[in-house]
Amino acid sequence: MNIRFSGFGGQGIVLSGVLLGWAAIDSGKNAIQTQSYGSEARGGSCKCDVIIANTEIFELEPSELDILISFSQPAFEKYYPGLKKDGLLFIDSDLVKPNSCSQKTLAIPATDIASKKMNRKIMANIIMLGYLISQTGLVKPESMEKSIETNLPDKLVKDNIEVFRIGLNL
Repeated sequence: MNIRFSGFGGQGIVLSGVLLGWAAIDSGKNAIQTQSYGSEARGGSCKCDVIIANTEIFELEPSELDILISFSQPAFEKYYPGLKKDGLLFIDSDLVKPNSCSQKTLAIPATDIASKKMNRKIMANIIMLGYLISQTGLVKPESMEKSIETNLPDKLVKDNIEVFRIGLNL
């Protein structure tokens, strides 16, 4: 399964991929994660790829995407052409407005939810991870929670698990 998170630097794009990759390994799968972001980092273009498989992985970057998650219009426009015809498109409906897509599009207002529930827009990526897992079953929810506990500072774990569960229940 080839997954790409895309958006602006500072939206937690790379963190999303890291968390998903570790959760996949905890779920008994193989995973590889790579990232790319502009030299301006925060506010610049950013992507993070995660390949998840039940067998060995021999590629470092996906040739085609099974899933594209976009948190910005420029990222959507740049990476949408790489999404397979039968792929899934996940978008933050507050920030991305696709003109016309033949792929199944799953849209949630992740930024708005994060702002209203936690007063922190930055948590939109974790809400989207919960929604991604609820719609695809890519990894076990417990594995994602364990990944959050392992990879985030202790003071951020409780709130991030809470917003992950919000996304999981959408």
